[in-house]
Amino acid sequence: MQIIKDKQVIDNTWTYLPNDAELKDGDITVSTSRWLQEKEDLLSHKGKVGVRITPESSIDDIVNDLPSIELIELDFPDFADGRLFSHAWLLRNRYQYQGEIRATGNYMSGQVFYLSRVGVNAFSVENNEDVPAALTALNDFTVKYQ
Repeated sequence: MQIIKDKQVIDNTWTYLPNDAELKDGDITVSTSRWLQEKEDLLSHKGKVGVRITPESSIDDIVNDLPSIELIELDFPDFADGRLFSHAWLLRNRYQYQGEIRATGNYMSGQVFYLSRVGVNAFSVENNEDVPAALTALNDFTVKYQ
């Protein structure tokens, strides 16, 4: 599957591991709760580690661990929930997170530009056919009012 990262289409090398899945080698993302419970094991596994954040997640739980986290996935369960926009802004601006912030789940292509404005630099799309629309949406506006 392909993703958009820094306005380029690339292959996705990451796998999300649900809480009940066994750890495996390679680049993985896990839930915030799994990160907090299994942090030592996750840091010693072979591959990169990311954390998946949902709207109800508290960024405060992982702030001290941000240097060890290479990917933050913002998992949108519903396109109408804007809390993940705030999480992305806080990660980039308050906590100076430099790693990848990726939108995944149920966001709309019309939200891509605004997500990029708050710090999201990668987008996982449901179907590869949706990649051109998401790339185009990154350039929807040439003037920014904020």
